[in-house]
Amino acid sequence: MALNLCRRQQIALPLLRFNARRALSTATLPAETQNFTPSAPTSVLSETPNTHFKITLRRSGISMGKKIQGTLLALGFHRRHQTVYHPHSPEIAGKILRVKELVEVENVPTQLALTKQQQRQARKAPSGFEVVGLRRDNFMNV
Repeated sequence: MALNLCRRQQIALPLLRFNARRALSTATLPAETQNFTPSAPTSVLSETPNTHFKITLRRSGISMGKKIQGTLLALGFHRRHQTVYHPHSPEIAGKILRVKELVEVENVPTQLALTKQQQRQARKAPSGFEVVGLRRDNFMNV
């Protein structure tokens, strides 16, 4: 069954298919995947309700208008690839929809919503050495 489309519609059709495949991670899963029972470690996390948005800024807002840049600041973004956590609320959902082309959103439970200090500690590398004793303590005990 061939479609009689003009040139502009033929070009736009693959773009529409691509955009239709893109979905926010906040969307609900189809009925087939909801019946799937995952392995034990992930099932513990899936039992807890998702209460926070994990929002990561993927694209810069430099060339955007002042309102969009203000929305990014209101969400707490200062640089690309920065991740912030916000509780579910209509205000935050509206801000996310305003900048949806620039951010990546996931739903996470309360246990996975990290503070800035926890995020920094998770990124921090181990020191690479361990203090066994002080030299001055051993100096007088020869």
